[in-house]
Amino acid sequence: MKKIILIAFVLMNFLYAKNLKMDELVWEKGESFLIFLQKNSIPLSIYHNLDKEDKELTAEIIAGIKYQILKDENDNIEQVLIPISEELQIQIYKNENDEYAITFTPVSYKIEDMKLTFKVQKSVYQDIVDVTQNSKLASAVLKAYSGSINYRGMKKEDKVAIIYTQKRRLGKLYGDLDIKAAMVEVNKKPYYIFKFSDDEFYDENGRQLQSYAFILPVGNVRVSSPFNPGRFHPILKKYRAHLGIDYAAPTGTPIKAAASGKVTFRGVKGGYGNVIQITHNSEYMTLYAHVSRFGKFKNGDSVKQGQIIAYVGTTGLSTGPHLHFGMYKNNKAINPAKVVKVVTEKLNGKEKNKFKELSKECINEIQNIIKNDLKPIKEENFENIVELN
Repeated sequence: MKKIILIAFVLMNFLYAKNLKMDELVWEKGESFLIFLQKNSIPLSIYHNLDKEDKELTAEIIAGIKYQILKDENDNIEQVLIPISEELQIQIYKNENDEYAITFTPVSYKIEDMKLTFKVQKSVYQDIVDVTQNSKLASAVLKAYSGSINYRGMKKEDKVAIIYTQKRRLGKLYGDLDIKAAMVEVNKKPYYIFKFSDDEFYDENGRQLQSYAFILPVGNVRVSSPFNPGRFHPILKKYRAHLGIDYAAPTGTPIKAAASGKVTFRGVKGGYGNVIQITHNSEYMTLYAHVSRFGKFKNGDSVKQGQIIAYVGTTGLSTGPHLHFGMYKNNKAINPAKVVKVVTEKLNGKEKNKFKELSKECINEIQNIIKNDLKPIKEENFENIVELN
């Protein structure tokens, strides 16, 4: 609670000193970066003057993301912050000549280590929401267990313990949280899970709980540009990100669906040119950009893994024929190279020994959490407008 108040106090002091107000808004579905600039009377030249890679990044804004606009007492925009990933954001600001400029900056947030335990009164999901006011945490725990528990056998007073980290930005929870380990009792029998090996969850026997098998969409071709979550470029003196993998291939090369799912977008998407997006289960989405033409699948169509959905091209901001392949988990860009061809497996050898050490440490920590009865802190809601005159 003290951390939240301190961050809010610092922010309010800044706004007061500048005589600004901050609006927190939600990015609308179907809105492009250029449309946003037009709506807010910001010169389109700040986009057109960007280089190819940065123009592509503006197409990474996800519908539903929260962004901030700082305005002066006359309602003039002084600054805009739009996250394009959990690590990087678009920053529009007034420069020394009082003209709008654009840059890409790292998102500033604080990581909090969290531990909690409680006794079940209604259900695991509802009780987490009741004791933390955090529905994201409740959903994350259920997804992590991935159907490995039969909750029907759960009794009142069964215990739950969770070890996780969360991000906080401008005094509010931000982005995805990260569950490290958890324990859920069902009729007094404990079921443990642990995050290990490329962010996958395993039970205490070292068996992977969840997986989703993906294949390469264009087969065995050359990687022309790898995934880069966003780092400071020492020569260009600015932050650069590449939220996908580029595969160089001749124009017309068939592109296959990396996994089964439903087409949720087919059309033009900013610097990515012709794009097709496929949603897979409730977590994953894949994006295929710069395609020359589409296959037979349209918005809303179901597609099976391996079916041809499009063909390699060089549409949009592209210097040559290639496929930009993006992968997202819970709307967060992830490295496809770490996920493609993932299969359910049991750990063996050195990996199993590392896992045993990790799981032993986590079990001891969970037992201490329960022993000390560590209670969660309820999240508080803030208004989405802060105004100081």
